[in-house]
Amino acid sequence: MAQAAPFSKSPNGELTLRLPEGGIDPAWLARPLGELGLGGSQSCGLLRVEMPPSGRWSTSEAAFLARCVTELAPSGVKGLPQELTKLLGLARTVQGARGIEEESSHAARCASNAAAFVALVGEIVLYLPRFLAGRARMRRADVVEALAESSSRALPIVAITNLLMGAILAFVGAVQLKAFGAGIYVANLVGIASVRELTPILTAIVLAGRTGASFASRIATMQGNEEVDALTALGVRSAEFLVLPRVVALGLLMPLLYVYGCAFAVLGGMVSAGPILDVSVVAYAAQTKLAIGGAHFAIGGLKALVFGVLVALIGCHCGLRAPRRPQSSATAARERARCCGP
Repeated sequence: MAQAAPFSKSPNGELTLRLPEGGIDPAWLARPLGELGLGGSQSCGLLRVEMPPSGRWSTSEAAFLARCVTELAPSGVKGLPQELTKLLGLARTVQGARGIEEESSHAARCASNAAAFVALVGEIVLYLPRFLAGRARMRRADVVEALAESSSRALPIVAITNLLMGAILAFVGAVQLKAFGAGIYVANLVGIASVRELTPILTAIVLAGRTGASFASRIATMQGNEEVDALTALGVRSAEFLVLPRVVALGLLMPLLYVYGCAFAVLGGMVSAGPILDVSVVAYAAQTKLAIGGAHFAIGGLKALVFGVLVALIGCHCGLRAPRRPQSSATAARERARCCGP
């Protein structure tokens, strides 16, 4: 037999909750409160609870009442036993404190990650003189593997990305400049934009998603297998043995990949602008040479160097901070992808 709706509202805004003598229907815990006599209004000033003299409080009634207080947020609750009133007040206090604790823990976690990253940067700066002197504690095989991961294996994707970027930029510029009879200056647009800004950024983004995530996943796997702890027990610093080779490799190869990407960006602009503007390859190449100077390459190369070092540092940092569980490598790769890129 279905139970009557438990809620009734007085004209002064007071809401009354009448609990049945035999206990509430467990289905009430899953039903929306609007279906239990509240109608379209789900707000109240004061909540009054009425329990028959022979009625007894069980976990179902307590859970239903806690849900009503959470969803309706009344200004006060009357008609409860003293013990239940204290328990309900404690639950509401803990619930509010839990939200504050989660926010503070997130802020503390971000601050801790930032401090750990700054400490890692400081360690790498201190180890660089030892590397230049040939005294750094690292394996040549790790350096060669990092060089291969950052160079030859990344060439196809870097070439495709910059080729398409140059072609799109040239197409958009050619459509606009052709109307003013200045189509030849598409070479200036593609050359300067790619050399100074776009090629360093796009190349860094590609390496962040490919090489940086690979660094994070590999170091996180070592962290889960306690290999990093074994290195520490042997007196070998993880920053020197694991991070330094990858930072040096990506820092050295990023400017070379930048020059490689610039060549494909200019080639993409030439292929796209030639048919639209009827410009010969010789004329386009000559205009590009006049537009691009050594200062542009210096600025772009410096950006590429900085971006490469940052990609390697962030990837290794996420790997070292990964949790020690089987899915730690996936977590580190995901965190690396969420990090702010260059």
